[in-house]
Amino acid sequence: MKTLSAKLMAAVDSAEARLIAVTEEESAKPALPGGWSRKQLIGHLIDSASNNHQRFVRAALQDSVTLPGYDQEGWSRAQFVQDARWSALIALWASYNRYLAHVIAHLPAGKLDVLCHIGSLEPMTLRFVAEDYLHHLNHHLEQIGISSVATT
Repeated sequence: MKTLSAKLMAAVDSAEARLIAVTEEESAKPALPGGWSRKQLIGHLIDSASNNHQRFVRAALQDSVTLPGYDQEGWSRAQFVQDARWSALIALWASYNRYLAHVIAHLPAGKLDVLCHIGSLEPMTLRFVAEDYLHHLNHHLEQIGISSVATT
């Protein structure tokens, strides 16, 4: 998992400077026609970090874990992410992901096959959840217009 952790750190390091260069005004505009703004996409990635943090830690402590699904539209509405400062969103996103890279690097090898039952999804291993986390992050960075240097 150390390789995955290093890829996550590289993605964050690469993206952070480019995100900081986006103006407050630009961050509020849709990243894609009819889609979420950059603020909403980063807010979604913060939610992903929060949800996956729980998944990583709980799966590392148990033999099986059952967690709720994620209502992305509801979370976005409830947090008024569109009204948040762009610089605050970037700082939280980058810091949280750097910490998650640390957590991923220290996931016990013996726990990587623990099954995670998340909402109505088919059960998946902790290893898959961690690997998919980076894939998901890169997907949304690309929507913002930032190609990652680190992939799974």
